[in-house]
Amino acid sequence: MLDSPHSLTQADDVIDALTLGKRIRQLRSDAALTLADVASAVGVATSHMSSLENGKREAKLSELQSVARAVGVTLDELLTPTPPSWRAALEIALARAQEGPLFSGLGIPPLPVRKSLSDEAIETVLALHDELQRVHVERAATPEEARRANAELRGEMRARGNYFGELETIAADLLRKIGHEGGPLSQRLAAELASHLGFALHYVSDLPSSTRSITDLENGRIYLPVSNAPGRDPRANLLQALAGHVLGRPEPRDYAEFLTQRVESNYLAAALMIPEGDAVAFLQRAKERRELAVEDLRDAFAVTYETAAHRFTNLATEHLGVPVHFLKVSPAGVLSKAYENDSVQFPKDALGAVEGQLVCRQWSARQVFDEPDRFSAYHQYTDKPTGTYWCTSRIESGSAGEFSISVGTPFAHVKWFRGRETSRRGESSCPDPACCRQAPAPLAERWSGAARPQARIHSSLLAALPTESFPGVDQTEVYGFLERHAPRP
Repeated sequence: MLDSPHSLTQADDVIDALTLGKRIRQLRSDAALTLADVASAVGVATSHMSSLENGKREAKLSELQSVARAVGVTLDELLTPTPPSWRAALEIALARAQEGPLFSGLGIPPLPVRKSLSDEAIETVLALHDELQRVHVERAATPEEARRANAELRGEMRARGNYFGELETIAADLLRKIGHEGGPLSQRLAAELASHLGFALHYVSDLPSSTRSITDLENGRIYLPVSNAPGRDPRANLLQALAGHVLGRPEPRDYAEFLTQRVESNYLAAALMIPEGDAVAFLQRAKERRELAVEDLRDAFAVTYETAAHRFTNLATEHLGVPVHFLKVSPAGVLSKAYENDSVQFPKDALGAVEGQLVCRQWSARQVFDEPDRFSAYHQYTDKPTGTYWCTSRIESGSAGEFSISVGTPFAHVKWFRGRETSRRGESSCPDPACCRQAPAPLAERWSGAARPQARIHSSLLAALPTESFPGVDQTEVYGFLERHAPRP
């Protein structure tokens, strides 16, 4: 028996034609009136009234008022959006299911709803439909779905200049409550913030490999690794865990919600490490001197270069009026993270996603790997299809190896940045394949048809996304870990 099947719920408080028809029929029956009786009272044909009861015709307001008078109820009672009975709810849900794309795609004739059709039979059909829908959604959770969700999220970030004012307010309030007086957030104050929020910190050596931290909400504990991954700020794991708790989001229902929650937690953590007020004042002074530099923001707030670059994109457009773009690229040119609100064109797939795409060889994000000086920032102007851009790039190392972090801006805004005097220039016509994807004519003529390389394919390209709430996390390991470490009475 279905107690409260999802398919029986209204999407909102507005009554639809099908539910309205069921209510009219039930109220007419309760008043011991025939279809012809009500049609006569309303002043319409019996066939017209029948179409209203079957949900196949929209009623006029004057007709609804007449119907309400005829069956002896108020207009508000008539327009109540809930079905008049459980049976009516089942019939409405079945009609909606059979009109949906999933049912029609099966090529099965619709099931007529008759009085002889039992409630149990309808419930069984609806349960089968819901299970088919679940399987359909699960099969759709492919890497393509992840890329689509990423592309949509990146569009939302672009629309707001990558600035989340509501998260900045939360960060400022938290810092005020722990007595932060400005400048970098120390490890001690980060721990005090955890205590203020009711958590004790426990550093362990057996944290599951699929996690960066685990929060035990029942016992008020946050478990963190004894040692951090290379290149990772030791405060980041703690602050991201605290940010997830403070935001109080429910478990994500799909991959899009998971990505959104991850962006919000990372943003709040960065806003705690690089407070908005201090950072904006620092950057505005640098702009006045025409000395904007990501490495200065990094040094001033004692964070990684990647965190500083991300934070710069949060604040540059909102507070400095400077449009920017950001890239994280592997030595092979594979793009793993990107953001832009300056009209630069990233390589994209058919779904509009940039993750996993190859960046043009001429961009600074790849040219920097050829530089012998790994300690100085690399600056370059590049003529691209949408204009000339200046970029500053730096190579960083992490648990997955080396990668370049780049921040760029259109030529019109480079006057505010240190490194604008560079003489390095590049020219890119990507996404035109002739730019750097196609081999030069002499090489192509020499080797075309005579080479057969074996491509290295990452298994993740073929696998479906995990269907659990937090993709990539081994739930069995997490629960087992919590059971081992839970305080004993």
